[in-house]
Amino acid sequence: MSFPRCEQTRAWASLQGHFEAHGRGFDLREAFARDPGRFAAFGIDAPEVYADLSKNLIDIATRRFLLDLARECGLEARRDAMLAGAEVNATEGRPVLHTALRAPRGAGPHGDEVHGVLDAMLAFAERVRADEGFTDVVNIGIGGSDLGPQMVVPALDACAHRRLRFHFVSNVDGHDIVPVLRGLDPRRTLFIIASKTFTTQETMANAQVARDWFLAQGGSDIARHFAATTTNVAAAAAFGISTSFGFWDWVGGRYSLWSAIGLPIAIAIGAEHFRALLAGAHAMDRHFAQAPLEHNLPVALGLLDVWYRNFHGFGSRSVAPYHQGLRRLPAYLQQLEMESNGKRVAMDGTPLSLATSPVVWGEPGTNGQHAYFQMLHQGTDVIPVEFIAVKTPAHAHADLHAKLLANCLAQSQALMLGKSTAQALAEKAPTASASFDRAALASARTFPGNRPSTTLLLEALTPRSLGALVAMYEHRVWTSGALWGLNSFDQWGVELGKALASALLPRLASGDVAGLDGSTAGLLQRLRAPAP
Repeated sequence: MSFPRCEQTRAWASLQGHFEAHGRGFDLREAFARDPGRFAAFGIDAPEVYADLSKNLIDIATRRFLLDLARECGLEARRDAMLAGAEVNATEGRPVLHTALRAPRGAGPHGDEVHGVLDAMLAFAERVRADEGFTDVVNIGIGGSDLGPQMVVPALDACAHRRLRFHFVSNVDGHDIVPVLRGLDPRRTLFIIASKTFTTQETMANAQVARDWFLAQGGSDIARHFAATTTNVAAAAAFGISTSFGFWDWVGGRYSLWSAIGLPIAIAIGAEHFRALLAGAHAMDRHFAQAPLEHNLPVALGLLDVWYRNFHGFGSRSVAPYHQGLRRLPAYLQQLEMESNGKRVAMDGTPLSLATSPVVWGEPGTNGQHAYFQMLHQGTDVIPVEFIAVKTPAHAHADLHAKLLANCLAQSQALMLGKSTAQALAEKAPTASASFDRAALASARTFPGNRPSTTLLLEALTPRSLGALVAMYEHRVWTSGALWGLNSFDQWGVELGKALASALLPRLASGDVAGLDGSTAGLLQRLRAPAP
């Protein structure tokens, strides 16, 4: 199946003309003044998620040109091929079927395998939840084997088991695992070793530390206190683990929380809620597969990403979830997007002439407001912001939640409206140095405005709505990657540093610097030098 990359299409040329004529000087304030129905025109209702796209630098014509681009690039046919199990991960010779992990029984490919593992994993999770001998669960993994569970478990705290405490160890730095182990009782702790191959360097190093600690503290029943999520059952057995749950090579690490990698999630929230998480994701899968492109939320967001990255030249996007439970979502999305689309070579091996993945970053509101929002409002770079608001909290403090929502709405409003110098001059000026010119002070208090944002609204943060939200992001990343001509499912850029680290490790012990560049050799020697 061959389709042109976005910059090779007629629609791309039309978009360039549209951008020069209307997009470059687009003003949101004027757009709302001209069109009182703009909010309705640029709102999309998807399963569990409502998206307000009206504060973005687009109009009806922009949307039409972007949809023409999607169609000329064969987006619908390519989407259908991926969902049907075509070998779309061409560099690794694999299909991409994380959507099969959340399909109902009998409704997706590999259904017997998927539901066999799911049923067994959930049964084990329920046994752990019912076992009063356990108080702590430690997940040891890295990358996709860590970020998904570490994001979901606190997000769904309202559903979490109240006796069990959850810990996540990923960094090979001992400062990660040592404080975790310090607070544990080996007799009441379950360790989950999450590694598809059971060879991941960081994970296996931490797993060995955990095993040694367990035995040194008097633990003896490794089979009871250790479980694995891996396809390498033999290696897990050699480690002493008899309980393993596998998954498949058509599940990429950053798309794997729906698989056995989700075991700590299942233990935290229980089988019923885990199935609801899958159901929410499946509902978004169906929306992505069936909704017309003009009403398809992941497609709309992916097209907007191309518009901002390649036409406006915006190099990053800030994610601001106004819910403390989503505090790890920006970190999760960093891997999802930048590992998927942070590439400079197209699927056909040719270098790209255009920019791809933006830098994705953020913190929960309102914390971010007191940290980096200064730059969002008055900095020299325009950075689109993605606000995530939840209508109904899982606590009884209505006054706190009202303040949170008011801040969320105010920040997107302020980014759009800004404040003119005339408005700043008309305000009562704060105390300033007597030598400081009043006009200069007003200029310092001017906000340019016209800064774009998207607001995603959930009725409540539940397993089902979180599943839908995460699946939405997965399909959004695929959409922009497909238009750029990327394989969004490999990650060769991760491998070089890992290989060099393996080669450098024995040199740290021996001091051998032969053949190394001057910088690496010098640093290695300083690291080996005796303390002054």
